[in-house]
Amino acid sequence: MEELTLTTPALLFSAISLIMLAYTNRFLAYTAVVRNLYDKYLLSKDPTLVAQIQNIKRRVYLTRSMQILGISSLLLCVITMFLIYIEQQTIAVWVFGIALLLLIASLSLLILEIQISVKAFEHHIGDIDGE
Repeated sequence: MEELTLTTPALLFSAISLIMLAYTNRFLAYTAVVRNLYDKYLLSKDPTLVAQIQNIKRRVYLTRSMQILGISSLLLCVITMFLIYIEQQTIAVWVFGIALLLLIASLSLLILEIQISVKAFEHHIGDIDGE
């Protein structure tokens, strides 16, 4: 196995930063939708709004988990760089491996969240399509 260098974990910084920006934008959009649906529910007490709010609530929690895993991955990349700096190569390799696993978990949750979003969208426009 080749030796891990400082540039290897540093390569993930830009990728993780962009992912975190996308996650944050999703989170903010969901919270805005929930506030809007909540205001509509107070006016009409429509039970379908409750189901929509529950769906978005689940997606907000998934997004929060995605953010936590992504931030943890970034933190472990920084720790990896520090370990390389103090010449603790073996520990650095293991920490970097955990960072990669956390990033994989974060991206896996993103796939799940996208599937839930698409199903909610299909349900929402189902009456237009005649389903």
